Amino acid sequence: MSSTQKPLLYFDNAATTVLRPEALDAMMPYLTGQYGNPSGIYKFAREARKAVEQAREQVAKAISAEAREIVFTGSGTEANNWVLSCAAQKGGHIITAATEHHAVIYVCEALEKQGVGVEVTYLPVDAMGFVSPDDLRAAIRPDTVLISIMWANNEIGTIQPIAELAAIARENNVLFHTDAVQAVGHIAVNTESIPVDFLTLSAHKFGGPKGVGALYIRKGRRLASLLYGGAQEKNRRAGTENVAGIIGMGAAIELAEAERVAEYNRLVGLRDSLIKRIEESVPKATLNGPRGMDRLPGNVNFSFDYIEGESVLLLLDMQGCCASSGSACSSASLEPSHVLMALGVPHEKAHGSIRFSMGKDSTHADIDGLMEVLPKIVKQLRDMSPLAEDDKEI
Repeated sequence: MSSTQKPLLYFDNAATTVLRPEALDAMMPYLTGQYGNPSGIYKFAREARKAVEQAREQVAKAISAEAREIVFTGSGTEANNWVLSCAAQKGGHIITAATEHHAVIYVCEALEKQGVGVEVTYLPVDAMGFVSPDDLRAAIRPDTVLISIMWANNEIGTIQPIAELAAIARENNVLFHTDAVQAVGHIAVNTESIPVDFLTLSAHKFGGPKGVGALYIRKGRRLASLLYGGAQEKNRRAGTENVAGIIGMGAAIELAEAERVAEYNRLVGLRDSLIKRIEESVPKATLNGPRGMDRLPGNVNFSFDYIEGESVLLLLDMQGCCASSGSACSSASLEPSHVLMALGVPHEKAHGSIRFSMGKDSTHADIDGLMEVLPKIVKQLRDMSPLAEDDKEI
């Protein structure tokens, strides 16, 4: 970066986090000299196997699981696909929420179209994005094979009452899966006390590398193998392991968990400060999702009346600021957020939504920098909008 460039203001940690230096340091030997295949029987290979198993222990400890309950995958999306596809192999009924990540929603829609006898119930949510436990109870049928409810929403930060929802599933002898990609490393996730059967996580959401995730499979639960061709991951996912990525994931999750409580409190302060400043500085700005402890610590999502979110993002980018209009996985779509639509947000307001997500390196100075440009950008766009002409409040 040259001395004339503005510093980057990064408000898209929900999309991906910076790779922690400690994770990179842990990975480097396995990207260079220690390149043994962990399936080998000689010492050089056994060293790689030992490092992979240490990372498995680190991941398991972070979510209060046992190492044998952790299977490494290529991503959180892969893990979600694995659980849903296996659960529906013989048909049956799946329950999920209307606000799930597309890595769940799209799989459910595909299963319904495949003609294998799968039916899916998409539970509604309230105006804050919460699934009703009563709605879940009412949706369960004798042929329900799986319930999949995300732990925390990637767009609006809503933290679901997972303990209660998982308990309802257990009471009815239905398997329960949670996409915890946004939760792990940021809030307490305990598989020992909360009866989830399957849990998905992804390394790059808590300072690890991209291209590696994990699936927690509770002891005693079974899934058909994801890939065939080798005995890796105890015959559950064939293919040579991404050794360096797995090791980086282990290092990152250990650090994230060690710092979690202090970082949670710090981010809550930043989050609430940003919410307050936007509400004070930008008229006709509506916070999407809940406030307080029911929201992810670094998540802020606003709808700005009379403007398009994509236009805000482009102008923010010109000022060196990175944010998102919702899920990074669907940022190229011109459709309004399915999450906001499920909350009952009007179509035109959903189009004007922006997600600001903070992380380990976020500071109050970053918020100062954002607030220097955001109100001006919103005003600039509204001045050009015919929809805003008659509104005297802006």
